[in-house]
Amino acid sequence: MKLEEYQQLDETYLVQNYGTRLPIAFVRGEGMYLYDSEGRRYLDFLAGIAVVTLGHSHPKLVAALTDQVGSLIHSSNYFLIGPQAELGKRLVELSGLDRAFFCNSGAEANEVLIKVARRWAAQHWGEGVRPVVITCDNSFHGRTLATLTATAQAKVQKGFAPLMPGFKYIPFNDLEAAGEAVTDDVCAFLVEPVQGEGGINVATDAFLQGLRDLCDERGLLLLLDEVQCGAGRTGTFFAYEQYHLKPDAVALAKGLGGGVPIGAMVCTQDLAEVLQPGSHGTTFGGNFLACRAGVTVVDTIREERLLENCRAIGAYLTQQLEALCDRNPRCAGVRGRGLMIALDLTEEIAAKARDAAAERGLIVNALRPDTLRLVPPLTVQPEHVDEAVRILDAAVSAA
Repeated sequence: MKLEEYQQLDETYLVQNYGTRLPIAFVRGEGMYLYDSEGRRYLDFLAGIAVVTLGHSHPKLVAALTDQVGSLIHSSNYFLIGPQAELGKRLVELSGLDRAFFCNSGAEANEVLIKVARRWAAQHWGEGVRPVVITCDNSFHGRTLATLTATAQAKVQKGFAPLMPGFKYIPFNDLEAAGEAVTDDVCAFLVEPVQGEGGINVATDAFLQGLRDLCDERGLLLLLDEVQCGAGRTGTFFAYEQYHLKPDAVALAKGLGGGVPIGAMVCTQDLAEVLQPGSHGTTFGGNFLACRAGVTVVDTIREERLLENCRAIGAYLTQQLEALCDRNPRCAGVRGRGLMIALDLTEEIAAKARDAAAERGLIVNALRPDTLRLVPPLTVQPEHVDEAVRILDAAVSAA
């Protein structure tokens, strides 16, 4: 099928909630590269928005999924599911927490964090007494009614009033504001260690460690949203490992399945006991295919030392982008952690720079009007960084 045919079908039959899509229809991926319907090749520094952890068509993931599709894709959570238990074991061991629950997406993973917090609070203080969850400005937690209310961005919430009650917001990295926000109706904080959609904003050690101490002092829960920054994206499997603390619960999704939809919550035994039979569930969550993908991703990250690669190549990418900022007056600065990087521009030309990069064979995205996001697969190598930075230099200059 040609590009024009894909475009016609899209415009005729699909809800146009994603705006004008780039005129590219990918048909194949291999390693760090994507190939479109016209035979053009693109270096992928978006990875499906931090999803394609192992790169495209990784042999181990292809083999595992092919094997699983050939045997069993889905049964039901009414029965034991081997890969679900195996993935749960891995996540518990990696996290230092006690129990895992599986769903289908990041929004669902954050939804269960919110539900668990409220149910835990109801058991401790009474139904509806302390339902409030505190989140941060510029956060992004999903697009269900609960998670878009938790998302402290007016543009995400616009048009969906009345929003769900039970949330309040504080400035990111403001520990003093966090303390002042704790009133007798609050049960938890929900925070991204590295904000993704909000601009690749990294929590300071003082802020996240201070939140842990504050929660311990006030008897509150610390819930971490690692939907985008988890699964190795920042150089440790969980971003919170770098802060030398442990949350009460953490949400994962995106990179955990390597491209297969999956979400997960990992939590303490105390919180796990809140979800009694009938209190929460999902039809597709934790099915054979998704969890086999998750097991393969987790094992491959370890076997191929991708956390070490993430740290090394992330540092190299940051270094090369900083050098780009020194020589290109339209590039203003770099921030991030591991392979979760933002490149700020001096003008609101990010969308034009994204398009110019795509024309030159590089996929990135415009995170904000003046910010580009780079979240390549964890398998990226120095030569890919060199190619990407060369294209970015030309693209930003041409925008």
